[in-house]
Amino acid sequence: MGAVSMPAAKMEPEPRFSTRVKVRPKAQLTLPEEIRRALHISEGDEVEFSVHDDGTITVRGYVSIPTDQAWFFTPEWLAGEREADEDIAAGRGTVHESAEDMFTHLDALGTADA
Repeated sequence: MGAVSMPAAKMEPEPRFSTRVKVRPKAQLTLPEEIRRALHISEGDEVEFSVHDDGTITVRGYVSIPTDQAWFFTPEWLAGEREADEDIAAGRGTVHESAEDMFTHLDALGTADA
């Protein structure tokens, strides 16, 4: 009789750190400070749990955005931010010594368009 082959053990990466918490009544638990820091969350933020087919569970933190600031996250605004970042990286743009110089420049641009 030949040797019985055993399936290879699934090798998982070593965690950066590990911690345990106890589930309290009503399925409540307190996330330790180091976990909250790793998720970049604080009181009032949301947490998403995702269960994968292989049995692993991932946790992601969500930060709520006030509705009066949601405009900043629209696709159009973010595209403009990317374009501005590309212009700055490429050295395109004008640098002004003061706010007054900037407004004088902008005023001159406005009259040229009229």
